[in-house]
Amino acid sequence: NELVNNAGFGDLGEFVSSDLSRQLSMIDLNVRSLTELTHLFLPEVIKNKGKIMNLASTAAFLPGPGMSVYYGTKHFVLAFSEALASELSDAGVTVTALCPGPTKTNFAKSAHAANSSLFKGSLPSAQEVAKYGWRAMYAGKRITVYGTRNKILTQLVRFVPRSVVLKTVRRIQTR
Repeated sequence: NELVNNAGFGDLGEFVSSDLSRQLSMIDLNVRSLTELTHLFLPEVIKNKGKIMNLASTAAFLPGPGMSVYYGTKHFVLAFSEALASELSDAGVTVTALCPGPTKTNFAKSAHAANSSLFKGSLPSAQEVAKYGWRAMYAGKRITVYGTRNKILTQLVRFVPRSVVLKTVRRIQTR
């Protein structure tokens, strides 16, 4: 048995001027629903020594000025997935956090980010990312980042001063 938690949305804009109900709905979908579904299906997954894949994001590795709540929810998904993977390792269950970067979906439009430089240029399709995630889940990987550039980014931010990362993300979000 597999459980794939793949629902979520974002919202580009400064937190102070955001629609609070939209931010809370984002937390409910990106965090609460994922947590509830995992808890609901976990006994069956454990019984069948199954697999869980949670869709995180490269955003999980970064602070997110301009999308602070979205990035925060993805931090949660990554941390939750890693902790759950550790808790379930003796039960024969694997948990994979799939961390793609920008992907060709309706996410950018829904997040009011279609003009962001993040969504310009050649982006992988949702199908490409899903196949990659599926293979990683079946290989038992705990964290898997789609794309060479994204893999480099998620490692590089560990060595760059946080103030530089913040300024860079903010600049990218607002272009």
